[in-house]
Amino acid sequence: MPIEQINIEKFLNLAHELSIFDVRSPGEFQHAHIPGAYSLPLFTDEERKVIGTAYKQQGRENAVKIGLEYFSGRMKSIHNEVQKILKKEEEGHPIDKLEVLVHCWRGGMRSGAVAWLLSLYGVKVYTLQGGYKSFRKWALAQVEKQYNLNILGGFTGSGKTQLLQQMKRNGYRVINLEELANHKGSSFGSLGEKQQPGQEMFENLFAIELFKVSKQEPNDDAYTNKSDDKIWIEDESLHIGTVGIPKLFWKQMRIAPLHFLDIPFEERLNYIVSTYGYFNKDELINCIIRIQKRLGGLEAKNAINFLRENNFKKGFSILLHYYDKLYQKSLYSRENIELVLNRISCSTVDINNIQKLRFNL
Repeated sequence: MPIEQINIEKFLNLAHELSIFDVRSPGEFQHAHIPGAYSLPLFTDEERKVIGTAYKQQGRENAVKIGLEYFSGRMKSIHNEVQKILKKEEEGHPIDKLEVLVHCWRGGMRSGAVAWLLSLYGVKVYTLQGGYKSFRKWALAQVEKQYNLNILGGFTGSGKTQLLQQMKRNGYRVINLEELANHKGSSFGSLGEKQQPGQEMFENLFAIELFKVSKQEPNDDAYTNKSDDKIWIEDESLHIGTVGIPKLFWKQMRIAPLHFLDIPFEERLNYIVSTYGYFNKDELINCIIRIQKRLGGLEAKNAINFLRENNFKKGFSILLHYYDKLYQKSLYSRENIELVLNRISCSTVDINNIQKLRFNL
């Protein structure tokens, strides 16, 4: 079966249908990879180090010989791993009827070796020109492009994330940055979340989402104006937990139309209590301790004491006042805020606030 080398655009278009196998070492994959790819290392981290040292000290020929020795011992297991994954994904279809995508770091010997092996078993293999390095170049270009954005804002507890999730189900073009970052954005943002990705992996995930929504056909029913096909993103700080929004994109967010859900304090407080009140008290208290210098010693002490007494409403009230002040400061630090701010009065936290958004665009 012939092996075909393809560019990044064709590679990503095929990725909607085919499995991606990343043959770099486990350490390279763990650091960051193309979202959705499977790790199929040709060499272990230690073997890769040995080959690299041999290349520097003994030359390319000796390094290739060492690599071939490692590869010969891996041939059977590589085929078995691919077969296992493909059979699972294709519900038992025979492996010789399938096609796969393969890449390494620069589109060189590692991907070529694995592609050759799989082709012997009758698998149609596409390899990526330039490998993961070309994907990273593409990913960085995506997050630096100019986009038409709508920003969904509002004080803490306005239900912005839930609203965006419903908007996405309704056909809007939506990117949930907090979902990509595995973090809700505040000192309490890691509660109930998986470990955050590294910065490079976050950028990869973000680039793929931008690629997907840019190609998405908008649902006309989701818009008041059929020409309104902007991408909706929640208003965020530059950093979401340990990862940062690419600065050029964040600057776009800061000048884009900001649709602000203006919801009464008491309604937002009730929502926060229902959302965070079930978390372990010790975890909540640790989150307060992390911001006690900014919150103030007395306010932090009072909030902690209220939580210990199971008075979550008074404890969260202190915290909500604190986050309201932070957001207010951030809100009016924007340039020309009076030109981009669209306040939308909502009586309560409700996904039906989508209707008010539609009529106020």
